[in-house]
Amino acid sequence: MTTAPTAPAPTAPPTPAVALAGLPEKATAALVWQTCGAAGLIEGLYDDGGGIDPRRLAELLTAVDARGDNGVTLSLLVQAASALPILAAGAPANGPVRDALDSVRSGARTLALAATDSAAPGSDLADLATEVTIGPDEIVLRGGKRWITTACPAGWLLVLARHRPGRHFTSFTWVLVPADAPGVRITPADTDLLTGAATGHIEFTDVRLAPEHLVGRPGRAMPAFARHMGTERLAGALWARALTTRVLADTKERLTRRLVDGRPLWHNSSVRQRFATCLVQVGQLHALCDTLAPRITRHHDLAAAALLKSAVGLTVDPVLSVCAQLQGADGLLHDGAQRIRAEAAVFGIGGGVTELLLDTVADHADTWLTELRA
Repeated sequence: MTTAPTAPAPTAPPTPAVALAGLPEKATAALVWQTCGAAGLIEGLYDDGGGIDPRRLAELLTAVDARGDNGVTLSLLVQAASALPILAAGAPANGPVRDALDSVRSGARTLALAATDSAAPGSDLADLATEVTIGPDEIVLRGGKRWITTACPAGWLLVLARHRPGRHFTSFTWVLVPADAPGVRITPADTDLLTGAATGHIEFTDVRLAPEHLVGRPGRAMPAFARHMGTERLAGALWARALTTRVLADTKERLTRRLVDGRPLWHNSSVRQRFATCLVQVGQLHALCDTLAPRITRHHDLAAAALLKSAVGLTVDPVLSVCAQLQGADGLLHDGAQRIRAEAAVFGIGGGVTELLLDTVADHADTWLTELRA
């Protein structure tokens, strides 16, 4: 009697730190994305329903952040936590949108989320002017987008456009655009910060595509964006705690090596108290991430996401400011704390400025007060 051979157990993907270990120090965002995708780390972020696993997301962002290129981390964050979930939610069983989704998840292509509009101030997306004309045989896209993360190396552009006039939330549609389509022009953004994100500005001049390039039903773009904005804000908080923890660890190591009158600066009481205050602030952010993550990922609680995003805005700059000052002249080095602090300004801008998010928190004041009393 012969025994049938046992099928080999599926191989678990490597940890993010292991998967990224062999990359060169200055690996581009596209190479980091390709490596993570090939290792199954991107696919492994999501459950069968398309929801994201906060623990795995935190592990991936921490490993990418440890490489020290904030632009690369930003690129991965926007793709994994915002662009891909929106694309997946609107992807049919087959066609160009499904093909694009598969290629991005595998790491073969990169995806840029083109929402911020050339004609609209900041995050006032309801005032955008990028337009898509939807016909029976083709769609035509016209307009422009600014400050789009990963625009320059992207294989696909996920574009938010209006298909009819007005600010009503049903006036907007997602369009998937090949970055090399005729009529698409991408220009690198003029900035020395977050260069690894390959940020760019995009112009669409009579870009003609098949109707199959629409993502989801026309008029559902804004609800889809809002549904997944909470996940991006959670991802930003997870990255913020990884970044501030990394900079704090580096600052402490520098303080233990720097001597004043023969004693490490770390033993100065004032220095220790300021550093300890930063530890408390980052610890509070860490706890808030763990507390609110299930509400954001499982229940799409936008009020919780606004609270968490506000906490990030109120934590990151004060902590990095102290680190930059404590590092002294070393903080002015090319990759020192002063540059990191400047790049970290994105936490108070991207995904909604802190002041607007605090206004949202105030809108839910009664709810939060009730929870705090419980």
